[in-house]
Formats: sequence, C-alpha cells, structure tokens
Amino acid sequence: MERDGNERAKSFTRRALFVGFLQASFLAMLGGRLAWLQIVQGEKYTTLAENNRINIKMLPPVRGLIVDRNGKKLAENGQNFRVLMIPEQMKNMEQSLSALQKLIALSQHDIQKVLKLAEKSPKYAPLEVKDNLEWDEVSRIEVNLPDLPGMTIDVGEVRHYPMAQATAHLIGYVGAVSQSEKTSDPVMSLPGFKIGKTGLEKSYDAQLRGKAGAAEVEVNVVGREVRELGRKPGLPGARLQLSIDAGLQDYTQRRLAPVRSASAVVMDIHTGAVYALASYPAFDPNVFARGLSPELWEELLADPALPLNNKAVGGQYPPGSTFKMVTALAGLEEGVIDRYTTAFCPGHYDYGDTRFHCWKRPGHGRVNVIDALTESCDTYFYKMATDLGVDRLAKYARMLGLGEKYGFELAEERPGLIPTQAWKRANFKEGWHPGESIVASIGQGYILATPLQLAVMTARLVNGGLAVKPWVAGFAGDKALVTPAWDQIPIKAEYLRMIGEGMDRVVNNQKGTAFGARIKEEGMEMGGKTGTAQVRRITKAERAAGVKNSDLPWHMQHHALFVGYAPLAKPQYVTAVVVEHGGGGSAVAAPIARDILIETQKRNPAAVALVPEMHSTTDDAAKASAAG
Repeated sequence: MERDGNERAKSFTRRALFVGFLQASFLAMLGGRLAWLQIVQGEKYTTLAENNRINIKMLPPVRGLIVDRNGKKLAENGQNFRVLMIPEQMKNMEQSLSALQKLIALSQHDIQKVLKLAEKSPKYAPLEVKDNLEWDEVSRIEVNLPDLPGMTIDVGEVRHYPMAQATAHLIGYVGAVSQSEKTSDPVMSLPGFKIGKTGLEKSYDAQLRGKAGAAEVEVNVVGREVRELGRKPGLPGARLQLSIDAGLQDYTQRRLAPVRSASAVVMDIHTGAVYALASYPAFDPNVFARGLSPELWEELLADPALPLNNKAVGGQYPPGSTFKMVTALAGLEEGVIDRYTTAFCPGHYDYGDTRFHCWKRPGHGRVNVIDALTESCDTYFYKMATDLGVDRLAKYARMLGLGEKYGFELAEERPGLIPTQAWKRANFKEGWHPGESIVASIGQGYILATPLQLAVMTARLVNGGLAVKPWVAGFAGDKALVTPAWDQIPIKAEYLRMIGEGMDRVVNNQKGTAFGARIKEEGMEMGGKTGTAQVRRITKAERAAGVKNSDLPWHMQHHALFVGYAPLAKPQYVTAVVVEHGGGGSAVAAPIARDILIETQKRNPAAVALVPEMHSTTDDAAKASAAG
C-alpha cells in the first residue's frame, strides 16, 4: 500500500512538472512576442494605432455665386434643412419612421427606401430620411425630438435660382454626380455632392465648385466619430459675373409668354455682350436642384413645345427673309447688282419649267435692292441667286457669322447650316441644282440658323462690319472680363450703309413689312427685317382649294422671325426673335422685338460698366478657385 502511494505521488509530480514546463514555455513565448511587438516594432504599431484613431474627413466647398451685370444674384446657396437618423440609436426603426410620418409629409415609398438603405449601411452611420424641409416641419420635429430617438435635424446647402424659369436655360441647374461624370477630384465622391448639369452651371462648374476642406475627427475602434480635433475650411467657388441684365432677361422671358414657343436674344453690337437670352417655354431649375419627380420629368419630355431645349442657342431654323440681307450684300460685293439694278416682280419667277412664287401674289412691280429689302420682294432675290450661285452666297453668309459655332459659353450651342455644292455632293451624292440656289436666296431650303447667329449677323451688318462674337460670362478660367478687339470683315462700307437703309425702311417706311410694329418714341426708333420660314409647303391642290397656312396643325405652320437694331441714329443693340410656328414675322415676331428693344433702351445696360473680378470670400480664394 505504501509503495503504491509513493508511485502515484511520483507520477503526479512528473505530470505537474510537465504541465508546468508547458506553461512556462507558453509564457516565455508570449513574453517574447510581447517584447517583440512592444520593443522592436512598438513604433510601427503606435503609428498604425494613431492613424486608425484619427480620420481625415473631406468638407464640401461652398459653390460660387452667379450674378448679373448689376450684381443681382441669379444662382445662390440656400439652407437645406433635413432630418437624419442613426439606426443604432433606435429601438425600432419602423416605429420611429411612422412617428415621424405623423409630423411631416413622408410617403411609404420614402420609408421603405430608408429601411433598405439602413440594411446596407453601418448602424452608426447617419442616414438622410428627407431633405428640403419647410420651417414649420423643422419646428414640429424639434419639438418632438424626445419622442424620436436617433433622429436629428441637420443644416446643409441647396442651390437656389431666384429668377427660376426666366434664367433656366441660361444658368442651368446642378444635380448629383453620375458615375460617368466622376473625375480625379476627390470632392466628386462626397455623398450628395452636386455639379453643374446644364447651362453656365455646367460650363463653369470647375470654377464655381471651389476646393474641398478637411476636418480631423477622432473615431473609436468601430469607426464611429467621437469628436472633431481640427478643421481646415475649403476655398469657396469663384463668383461668376455675367453680361446679362436680370431685369431685361425677365422682361424678355415674359414678353415671349403669350406665344406657344419662342426665343429671343439681345446683344451689344460693339462688344458682343449678351444682355438677354431667353427661351420659352422653360422649366423651374429649383425643382431639378431639389430632386425631380418621375411624373414631372415625363411631363416635360412629352411637351411638344420642348421646354427643356434652349432654343436661343440650340434651335436651328430656316432664317427666311431675314437672310435676304446676306443675299443683297453678296450681290453687291460680287458686282451682280448695284444700287440702281432693278427687276420686275409680277408675283412669281419662272426658271425652266418651275414657277417660284413671291409672297405677294399680285407682285411688287419694278423694284431695286432697297425696295426689295423694304417690301421683302422674293422675286428680286430669286433672279439674283441664279447669277450668284450657292457658293458665293455661302461665302458672305459665313462672313456674317452663319453656319458656325462661336465657342459660346453654353454647351447647347449648335452651328446651323450653310450649304455649298461640295456639301451637297458629300451628303447626298449628287450635284447642286439651280433651283436650290433660288430657294436659298430667301433663307429656305437647306439653310439653318440659330437666333444667336441671327443676332450676330445683324450686329455685323450694322456695326460697320466688325466680326463681333457673343459672350456672356465675366471670366473664363483665369481670364478676367475684357472687351475684345474684333477683326474687320472685308466688306465695303457703302454696301453696309445700303443694307442699313433697307432695314430702316422695312420698319419706318409705309411700304415696309414691319411698319405696323415701328417704335414711335422719338430717339428710340429701330431698323430691322422680317422673316417667315416655311415649315410645310402648301400644295397646288390645297392652294386651289383655299387652304391657308393658318389652317394647318400648329407644328406645320410657318415660323415667324424678326431681327432688329436700335437706336436707329446710333445703333447700340440688336435683337433676334423667333416664334416657332407663329405665322408671319411682321404680325407676330416684329411687335415682340419692338417691345424688347424699347425696354432695352430704357434700361440701357451698355451704360453699366462691369467690374473685371472674381470674388470669393478673399482674393486668394478667388484666384485658387479660378485656377481650377
């Protein structure tokens, strides 16, 4: 018995020693590992720990203002009140959202959207429930916050356009960054960050955007923010000053409102500064900035008057009889006609076996070039075109700014079309026909022009032949506002005076096509040219049956056009008005242009000197923002 007890004691001792040895070995290994981590690699892991503890958070910059020539705000930043929720602080998200639904307008669709987002996001991350809250909604939420655990009110920024529809096409709007629009700029990846989508907001987005700031925040082990340690504010976007006169822009937009679809441009004939650029109908850009509903988007797309299109720079129309000034100038410069060259108008012009009608069926009788412009005699220009040919006609059209893009600040700008024989062969694989030159002489056929181009054409005719180009923004990149020096077009001054005399008589002579729309105020008189652009030709059978253009559906009726300048004695301003499917230029477009030119002269925007500056909160901020 005693022997057995000794053996068991010895066996227990050996096992205890073995276990102790194992424990000592494990502790030695653990101690060695701790020593390695703390002594040898301590500095490395200390640095990693600090980097994990302090995060750098980007701060979105304040978007730059857009103002008119007088400093009136056309795009600004307003407060955006929104309600946020933190899921981990809520016992029951659905119940909390239902409680919120009793305080503000919150649909079931909105609730389900937030719940789905919460499933994919960290529980500690704030989620936006609804933005653009009204002040009374904010008040109701604030009062009831004790009953809404996990919810808070946050104040951000939202882009606001004070003039809404009046500047919608010109200024444009901002929207969320799409995947295809992302660049190397890290600010583009900020949740909810918005960039320019159309108009000047898009063209000058880099300058308006500014530079992001940064904040150092302390986070705990699971990444939740504990406190903010430091902040470096970003640089606000640059202030963009325009040549636009806000009052004139608003008036022009309202003056177009009585018609179904139209556009107008007002421009300085000497500097190229655009004072108004309007397209009607329009849309409210504030809706786009806040978030557009699918229903409203479909409504805008379905509107046949195309409210989303900027017709002033992107609408391409046959210029109609406004093009006759180009034909007259080409004829004079090429020696095909002179001031005393006459032609007899019996109401038509026969070429081969085709008869081309003048708009005045009884005819104008014998007329010279001044008479032909005054009364808009088609026959006179038909005859001239057969001698000129389309290529010489195109030469002078391009001199006057038609058929080209100017590099205008709006991406929606389109080039129009001035055809040539080479163009016809390249696009239709056939030669040019003389009859096509005949219809081109009165601005029909293949010829297309935008309202902006028609304004430029008119400016070049009445400013002494300077190749003025339009502009609207006070800076482009780091280029401050300056008045450019324009090239001289190689056209004889005497011919320009003859064209000007014809435009004067169009409005101020009793035989003129726009006499009824003349400006009667002394010192404000205007000159101009009417135009009617055919959209759909009345057939011979329809004409015999008494069908008139006004009997056709709206989208088939003629476009009405007018280009004009004022004051007559010392021209300063030009305008171009196009009324889609409006009928005749003399009855519809000319009265609109008259009123616009009267308002322009009353406001006299050219008398306001623009200050060549880009303002942010400091000069340095402006320079940094402009540098892009």
